[in-house]
Amino acid sequence: MNSPRTHRTTAAFALITAAALALTACSGGEPVTAPAGSTGKGGAAQGGALPTEDVVSGVKKNEAAAKLLPADVRARGTLTLVNSVGSPPSSTYLPDGKTVVGLDADLSEAVAKALGLELKHEVAGFEAILPALGSGKYDVGTGNFGVTEERRKSIDFVTYINDGQGFAARADSKLSAVTDLTQLCGLRVATGAGTTFERTLEQNKARCAAAGKKPYEVNVYSEPGAIWMALQQGRSDVVMNTINGIRYAVTQQPGTKFLNEYRRLDVGFAFKKGTPLAPAFQAAVNGLKADGTYDRIVKKWGVTDSAIPESRISPPEIPAPTK
Repeated sequence: MNSPRTHRTTAAFALITAAALALTACSGGEPVTAPAGSTGKGGAAQGGALPTEDVVSGVKKNEAAAKLLPADVRARGTLTLVNSVGSPPSSTYLPDGKTVVGLDADLSEAVAKALGLELKHEVAGFEAILPALGSGKYDVGTGNFGVTEERRKSIDFVTYINDGQGFAARADSKLSAVTDLTQLCGLRVATGAGTTFERTLEQNKARCAAAGKKPYEVNVYSEPGAIWMALQQGRSDVVMNTINGIRYAVTQQPGTKFLNEYRRLDVGFAFKKGTPLAPAFQAAVNGLKADGTYDRIVKKWGVTDSAIPESRISPPEIPAPTK
């Protein structure tokens, strides 16, 4: 569990970041924003405000899914969920600095209601969650965790969205798309600590030397806001982050542009390897799809293009681009 001081620090940073986004988005009044998925589909934030539509309270208990829960979990009726609070549309703080909202929060609450469970919420840094799940500290984690072969060795996943890796740059960048990582050679790339983005960049660094080019520099940050600040201040040339997160962020920040989707990845609830909870969570997600709740949630957060046809347990990693 995070200490109160850690939580206050994280919350304060989130508020500072949100304020900075608002100030840079428009020189007066509310920041202008498109839907979170920036596809023009769905009901995500307009005029800078986060969507507030209640799409969860009406969820009914899914008896068939609940029967798949281990007997001890059904008896106690609670689960401890740890969340990495990043950026919209996945997760962010309301201005109170305490309330977490976003796609992850709505789906987590909907699944809990379907299973007849109460969630005990914790907040932790992205890079700390998967090891903590492996140790049994928490029951389930969220944080836009992409399903990779490396992670599948120690973590079980129940998928709920298809997001992935994308790029952004300042509007004056000569880059229009990054289809080959050698296009980054000689540039400074900002990304998050412990992420698939960091792994992808580090694993492919040698390709610049093989192409006779100067290596790119990977600048890693623990706080999402710091990634964008580095780009805006010219300390980084490119951002690599989640597709949906980047699409949303560039609507909030003038002088930046979305470059392209580089790679899609399934994203899921994360559990300790061998968890007996996975079948129940999978059944709950698929039940939410069947009754329309899932579609209402992804529409609310503007990520309908990332909706999955069905939830799966630890599916194989989607192959990386060949270039």
